[in-house]
Amino acid sequence: MPRPTKERNVCCLPRNNRFGPLGQRAGMREGVTMSVDEFEAIRLIDHMDLTQEECAEQMGVARTTVQAIYNQARKKVARALVDSLPLTISGGTYQLYGGNWGSDVCRSRACKRHRGGWEEEASRDEAPGEEA
Repeated sequence: MPRPTKERNVCCLPRNNRFGPLGQRAGMREGVTMSVDEFEAIRLIDHMDLTQEECAEQMGVARTTVQAIYNQARKKVARALVDSLPLTISGGTYQLYGGNWGSDVCRSRACKRHRGGWEEEASRDEAPGEEA
């Protein structure tokens, strides 16, 4: 019997979960599906400039697991870009940090959302007179 997959810690879900080429046939083509934990590995390593070791600590898995997740994610992004395919982010084995946005773990240096970056962007997107 295989060992059960360990849930990976994910800070936040992507703002958009579908990306792809523009055009009439874009919605009719087969797509590429990336899991949420693959998205998190790309976010932490490429966007937040963490090492694989730091990413592994943040996600609560071994560095070799992060390396495998990251390699799968890069191949999926490359396939979507090169073959002009829609990319959907969904599924995977993950858990949000503490189940809410306010957890101390999510407030670490790796989480841009809680260091002001996304919150500032979100406040600029709100209509005048609306409260956060």
